[in-house]
Amino acid sequence: MKQVRSLSLGLIALLATVIVSCDKPTRQMPAKSYKTLTATRSNSSVSNYYTASIRGEQFVELRPQVSGVITAIHLNEGAAVKKGETLFVIDQVPYKAALATAEANVKSSKAAHATAALNAKSRKALFDEQVISDYELQTAENNLLAASANLAQAEAQALNARNNLSYTAVKSPVDGVAGMINYRVGSLVSQTITKPLVAVSNDKSMHVYFSMSEAQILAQTRLHGSVDQLLAKLPAVELILSDGSPYLHKGKVDAISGIVEQSTGSVALRAMFENPEKMLRNGGSGRVVIETKLKDVIVIPKAATFELQNKVFVYKAVNGKASAAEVKVYPLNDGKNYIVESGLESGEEIISEGAGLVREGAAIKGNQGKAPIAGKDKK
Repeated sequence: MKQVRSLSLGLIALLATVIVSCDKPTRQMPAKSYKTLTATRSNSSVSNYYTASIRGEQFVELRPQVSGVITAIHLNEGAAVKKGETLFVIDQVPYKAALATAEANVKSSKAAHATAALNAKSRKALFDEQVISDYELQTAENNLLAASANLAQAEAQALNARNNLSYTAVKSPVDGVAGMINYRVGSLVSQTITKPLVAVSNDKSMHVYFSMSEAQILAQTRLHGSVDQLLAKLPAVELILSDGSPYLHKGKVDAISGIVEQSTGSVALRAMFENPEKMLRNGGSGRVVIETKLKDVIVIPKAATFELQNKVFVYKAVNGKASAAEVKVYPLNDGKNYIVESGLESGEEIISEGAGLVREGAAIKGNQGKAPIAGKDKK
């Protein structure tokens, strides 16, 4: 009887323990602290950098149009040259002889033509008096036509010989700066040489070529309305030289290719830069900087976003919990921040760092950080 009573008391104690345990609230995971920021609207700018190649406004490789030995060179390597200035002279002796022969042939042909004309005239008079037959008249007129053709051919050969003689003086077709000379006095050159005699670049103003992706061109075109308006409204662009220093003068984008390069998905652009100090040289390289200004936009750090299936998301702080929301961002960015076009409103709070590590519905405790500075350029 005593054992039954002890067992009953033990069961009552166990039941009481279970009841007390059930009355205690379930323990929840504490909210994790995240850096957050409140979205605000402001004017912003995006600076984008594009690898560029530099070319002279005119770049000409001089090659001989006739064969021969170089007898004189009238320029120094790297010197400034003028349009029409003689730079090289190719042996002129055989070409002067060819011209003299051609001019002699012209004189001979003119004499033969004059004789044939007199003969045709006399034959016509005799035919009118019915002294000769129609056959003899036609023969004389045909001889005159043949003499005219021979004269024309001789004059054409003389013109060709005169041109060949002029080609022995190789002249600069543009004002500019000469490159390095590839041949010396005594070198035998022809139209088939692999290297040019010299290259001349007009360096008064320079063309700087760079490329944008098709998406970037579409974004810029959409922003300005059309390609023509894009060219008219694009601000002056900057050039960073190969040593990292900024070029003194700003340039203007004056041409956009109408073709997308299929292998790269890019579109070529050209900017014009003045070159008064001769700092820019043909064949040089650098980076073009284009600044795009936008009004009344929201700027957020890239660290506040994560991507899923080529879409960009942020985590909004809603009632103390993380709630994923898709945002549409402007195609151009500075590499650190995004400009939000839609999906986020001013005043909404988002997680500003480590968004890719947050889980949907996670309890969060805001720790306000600083929002990105609008218009801060990427260096």
